[in-house]
Amino acid sequence: MVTTEIAERIKRLEEKYAAMGQDLSSYLDGLLYADYLTYWDYIQLDVLLNLQHPRTPFPDESIFIMYHQITELYFKLSLQAIEQICHAPVLSVEHFKTQLKRINNYFKTLISSFEIMVDGMDKEQFLKFRMALLPASGFQSGQFRLIEICSTSLPNLVYEPQRAGVQGLDLKDILEKIYWRSGATELATGKKTLTLRQFELKYMDTFRKTADNHKDNNIQLRYQQLTPAEQAEVTPLLREYDLNINVRWPLMHYKSAVRYLHKKPEDIAATGGTNWQQYLPPKNKRIVFFPELWTEEELNNWGRIAMGDE
Repeated sequence: MVTTEIAERIKRLEEKYAAMGQDLSSYLDGLLYADYLTYWDYIQLDVLLNLQHPRTPFPDESIFIMYHQITELYFKLSLQAIEQICHAPVLSVEHFKTQLKRINNYFKTLISSFEIMVDGMDKEQFLKFRMALLPASGFQSGQFRLIEICSTSLPNLVYEPQRAGVQGLDLKDILEKIYWRSGATELATGKKTLTLRQFELKYMDTFRKTADNHKDNNIQLRYQQLTPAEQAEVTPLLREYDLNINVRWPLMHYKSAVRYLHKKPEDIAATGGTNWQQYLPPKNKRIVFFPELWTEEELNNWGRIAMGDE
C-alpha cells in the first residue's frame, strides 16, 4: 500500500529526475536489482586490509606501515577541513571555529597515538627492517607540507634567519628556501639527499600550485579578515593549532627518533638521511604559523618548555 507520504516522495523524485531529463522508472529498476549495501563494501574493507606490503619478514614492519597510513588519512581529514576554511565564500566565525576544532582533534589523536610508534615496535626489528626502506622517509609526506602551505603566509615557512631576505620574492623563489629543504641534506656534504630529490620531483609542482591558490586565502589571512571580536573567539583555537602542528607533533617524531636512532657516541642517520637532530626539534626550526598571536617571550622560547629546557 502506497501511503500519502511515499506518494509525495515519489512525486518529488519524478520532478528531480525530470529536471535532468531522466526517467525515474529506470532508477527505480536499478534500486530493485541492486544488492543491499554492506559495511565492508562501503568502506572498501578488503582493499584497506590488503594495502600493507612489508618488504621484510619482520612482523613489526606492519605496525610501521599501518601507523603511517593512518597518519596520512588524518592529514587528509585535516586538509578537507582547511579547505572549508580557506574557500568558504562567506566565512562565519562559527564555521571557522568548527573546522579548527576538527583539525585540532585530528592532531590531538595523532599526537596521543604516537606511542604506537615510540614504544610499540621492537627497536632491533626496526633498525633492521628500516634498511630495506631506503631512501623512503616520513619526511616525504606531501600532505603534511600542503597543510603547512595552506595554514600561513609562505615566508613564515622559511627559517627565521633567512626570512627577511624573502620579502618581495615570488612564491616559486620562496619555496626554494622553505625550511624542510635544508632538513634533507646530506650530513657530510650538505648536498640534497636522494630522499629530497625524489620528493621534489613528485610534489614541487603541486606545492607551487597550492601556494599560488592560497596566497590570498590561507588560514592566517582568513583570520586577519575577521572583526576584532571574532578574532578573539578564534585566537585560542589557532594557538592550539600552532602548537599541535609546529611543536607537539614534531616533538613526538623527535622522541621516536631518539628512541630508535640515538646511539651514543654516534647518532644513526634517519632512513632517508635527513638531518633529524637539527630538523625535528621545534626550538631549532622555529616555524610559527601565526606569529601575531604570540608574545615576544613565547616566540623566543618556542618549543623550549615542551623540550624540557625550562
